[in-house]
Order: sequence, then structure tokens, then C-alpha cells
Amino acid sequence: MHKWIRRIWYSNNKVQISIIMAHFAKISETNEVLTVLTLNNSDMLNADGVEDETVGQAYLEQHNNWPANLWIQTSYNTSGGKHYTKTVNADDSLTTVESADQSKALRGNYAGIGYTWDEDNNLFYGKKPYASWVLNTTTASWHSPIGDAPELTDEENAAHTHYKWNEDAKSWDKTTP
Repeated sequence: MHKWIRRIWYSNNKVQISIIMAHFAKISETNEVLTVLTLNNSDMLNADGVEDETVGQAYLEQHNNWPANLWIQTSYNTSGGKHYTKTVNADDSLTTVESADQSKALRGNYAGIGYTWDEDNNLFYGKKPYASWVLNTTTASWHSPIGDAPELTDEENAAHTHYKWNEDAKSWDKTTP
């Protein structure tokens, strides 16, 4: 068994796994994510044997010569403000499902290089796609100022029609290849 697997259990004829590696984003003074490193959970245990982000930050500072306050823990299993788990199916394929325990969701999204750390909202988010778009701090994602693109009909989907954001008109334009 790999050392990064905490536990394996069977549920509804599927194998579920849990990872024991912590992830930390190295951020710049301007809150840009520069890289993401893994850390054994055992390297972030406090004196009581409990995982503690500040212990992980101190460890990373000591071993990477980067200030502790610029290492922010992130969750590989968090996206769009939700926590997900992976299930290994009988055929060894993976299925990703929303976790029953959403208290595990950490900081909006897994940090990626170039993402921004928003200390005020305690989340990571990607690059703003258009100047007019606004950040939804619940989902840690950008949204157009007029909402999502309208639904397409079955015929439009079959014709590979899609909507593209028009920043000048602040509207969704329908396009067909």
C-alpha cells in the first residue's frame, strides 16, 4: 500500500480511498500562487498529535526558505466551494462524487499556479476571464454580470451550438460551427 493512502474501505461494491498528503500553496507578497507542494501529514502534527496548519507552515519555511505566512494550506479535493471524494470502481476507473461532509471543503478551490489567494474571503480563485465578471465567493468562481448563458435546445446541442461571452456588449452570443 502507498504511504499516501490513509484508508481504504468498501462501500456499495466500490473502493473508496483517502489521501494523507497535505498540500500548501506558496504565495507571493501580492497573493499570487507561485507553486503548490505536498507535505506528509505527519510533518504538520502539533504537540498533541493533531494536524495544524501553522506547524506545516513552519516546516515549509524551515525546509524551503520562504516565510511561513506565505504558505497557505489548500485541498486537492475542493473545487467550486465544494469538497469531493474519489471512488475506485470495480473496473479500476475513478468516480468523483460530492462529499457528504461539506465541512471538509477548504478555501474554495485547490490552488493552482497563477491563482490568487484572497485572505479576506479565505479562498483561492483563478484568473478573472473578463473585466466585467464578478467573483462569487460562495463558489470561488467568476460569473458574468448577467448570469449564466441560456439553455440550448436539443437541436442546438446536436448542431454543436454554444454561447460565447461578448465583453463589449456584455451579453452571451450564440454561435454555431
